[in-house]
Amino acid sequence: MHYNVIIIGAGPGGIFSAYEMIHRNNNIKIAVFEAGHALEKRHCPIDGDRVKSCIKCKSCSIMSGFGGAGAFSDGKYNITNDFGGTLFEYIGKNKAIELMKYVDQINMKYGGDGTKMYSTAGTHLKKLCLQNKLNLLDASVRHLGTDINYIVLENLYAEMKDKVDFYFDMPVTDVEVTENGYRVNCNANSYECDKCIISVGRSGSKWMESICTKLAIPTKSNRVDIGVRVELPAVIFSHLTDELYESKIVYRTEKFEDRVRTFCMNPKGIVVNENTNGIVTVNGHSYEGAEKQTENTNFALLVAKHFSEPFKDSNGYGESIAKLSNMLGGGVIVQRFGDLVRGRRSNTKRIEEGLVTPTLAATPGDLSLVLPKRILDGIIEMIYALDKIAPGTANDDTLLYGVEVKFYNMEVDINEKLETRYPGLYVIGDGSGVTHSLSHASASGVYVAQQILETVEK
Repeated sequence: MHYNVIIIGAGPGGIFSAYEMIHRNNNIKIAVFEAGHALEKRHCPIDGDRVKSCIKCKSCSIMSGFGGAGAFSDGKYNITNDFGGTLFEYIGKNKAIELMKYVDQINMKYGGDGTKMYSTAGTHLKKLCLQNKLNLLDASVRHLGTDINYIVLENLYAEMKDKVDFYFDMPVTDVEVTENGYRVNCNANSYECDKCIISVGRSGSKWMESICTKLAIPTKSNRVDIGVRVELPAVIFSHLTDELYESKIVYRTEKFEDRVRTFCMNPKGIVVNENTNGIVTVNGHSYEGAEKQTENTNFALLVAKHFSEPFKDSNGYGESIAKLSNMLGGGVIVQRFGDLVRGRRSNTKRIEEGLVTPTLAATPGDLSLVLPKRILDGIIEMIYALDKIAPGTANDDTLLYGVEVKFYNMEVDINEKLETRYPGLYVIGDGSGVTHSLSHASASGVYVAQQILETVEK
């Protein structure tokens, strides 16, 4: 079967590429191949009752399927060039912001209308952070929440399903260059196209690396972010989250001058498991609807590690640390901050007697046996720094879940059109190593769709 465009991956990049093309040209023939399930079939078996921890499903419904890893995320769309990727280096700062705002308009049209846009502009909290050696990054953030984000995805799929051929539970095994375009292989079947967009997300990092090796597409090593997810009473951070919702705060440690940052803040949210290539890590979600909210706020504290020659496997380094956590805890480990600084492992009794009720069933343990000392020292420093702007952060009962790892794809060599050395073969979203967020990934999808439409209309 032949298509004008084949998109590999139904995450934000793939979805917005397909949407933009059919929205502007009804005659273009598009197929989307997704290794995971359709949206309505994406259900994590962990229910806290019969199934309490990750059972390592063949296809992780949290990480893959229509909507990608962002489907059950907190639905935060940060409109900024200060973080979330380096898309602006390829398409320009103004264009990047313009496309992120355009994506926001689409989200509003398909179910997000009425959700709140937060901004750091003019906030007094910027000064408070700087006075305590912390840097609050500038951004506007649209918070959809996991519940509204799901509705937006449902509506987008309903809009596209009769105009695009979706192939779910259909992992692509190989991409070949042909005389007139590309051939996409899926086990027994092959499909051909004029142009191919690869949008496989972070969970497709190993697959992306293999395709680049086979097609001799240059790549360069990216970073890996390693750390913990912090959970504490929501009231401790309420003065920040009520005004900003998502506060991206960066701290440079005194001991090693490493950068530690907050990431994915979830006011009144829950802590969840993630399964990436069979390795269980931790993440967080929150909801717009009050009925699903909790008494806790959670956020990640991450240390970025860049590696120089001769070491190139930054993701392998992160995986090895996550595997060690899985080995010791059977999955995710949880530890009270007070136990960590006292050099002792947490146990069920001390956690149950604490002031913070965990929202994830994790194994009490000792994170100092898992995380490298340099990373752990930086996290502890950051917690004490945050305690100055949000007193109570460094309380003994604050919970730390580990490990949280953000894997970044090898950065694929692409041009200003987000196109590889092969004309018509594009790599977008987090799978490119260029974007690291919902908004940047979605914007990259729209951008490539517009590039393709220009060639079709000519």
